[in-house]
Amino acid sequence: MAKGHRSQIKRERNEQKDMRPSAKLSYARISVQKACFVLDAIRGKDVQTAMAILEYNPRYGSQIVKKLLASAIANAENNQGLNPENLYVAECYANQGPTMKRVRPRAQGRAYRILKRMSNITIVLDEKK
Repeated sequence: MAKGHRSQIKRERNEQKDMRPSAKLSYARISVQKACFVLDAIRGKDVQTAMAILEYNPRYGSQIVKKLLASAIANAENNQGLNPENLYVAECYANQGPTMKRVRPRAQGRAYRILKRMSNITIVLDEKK
């Protein structure tokens, strides 16, 4: 059973909330494996270096992650008043989203299933100490 009043429970939940600036993209039409190749390249880097890496990375996922990183920087600047020069990518990860299932006709009346995978990408920034 829950302890206390509903407002008390909400207050306690909000105290445990991570207050670092972040951005999340749900239902990105890229598989988790392909998104992780790009995210591994920027994890732990400061935001200027990460943006430069994403600018010249030829992978398709780098365009998606670059827009998401720009959004996280804007969130940090506008919502929490942080200086963008002091920020770095603390966490970035991709979780599996829903999968669209499609059917492709094959020889002799058979049908093969095509799985179009989606991912939920999250970037969390933090200030350098």
